[in-house]
Amino acid sequence: MCASCWDSIPPWTPLACDRWSGSVLISRARAIGEYEGALRSIIHALKYDGRRTLARPLAALMREHAGDLLDGVACAVPVPLHPARRRQRGFNQAADLAAHLGLPVVDALERVRATATQADLPAAQRHRNVRGAFSATSAASELKGSVVLLVDDVSTTGATLTACARALKDAGVEEVRALTAARVATVQR
Repeated sequence: MCASCWDSIPPWTPLACDRWSGSVLISRARAIGEYEGALRSIIHALKYDGRRTLARPLAALMREHAGDLLDGVACAVPVPLHPARRRQRGFNQAADLAAHLGLPVVDALERVRATATQADLPAAQRHRNVRGAFSATSAASELKGSVVLLVDDVSTTGATLTACARALKDAGVEEVRALTAARVATVQR
């Protein structure tokens, strides 16, 4: 990706992102910007074309836009892929992004149930699709009472982030914040 592609990503202000109302389980959430244009192309190149070298500069932008969202955070927790999807793709884009945020990364979640791809579902079915799909790992027990940063590439309805936050809170995590590379601004319900 050229410098002008990276520079063409219009940022959202942190305040607008903090107002994300996807879940009461997530205290605050931020993203670099809207899931469109150059940002969408960069995420697609990372996720679907296997351009893993894009994770580092994308994570740098995420960290830059996170601001005070990172204050007091114990670690980054990437949204996990189901083992079958991870084998198919060869990597987890959320884990690659988390690895470059400059925080300790804890694999505190596992996907215990394969689900339909969220991108293929209407907004109204996304929460149902991921309900019960995530479970806390034994590593989550070390995070009791902590503030953690949940990391993923895109938030559309917040269904995946909410399901992950529920598993983390059930494991004793005090506060869950979310940081994604992009957010869909308007979702058809």
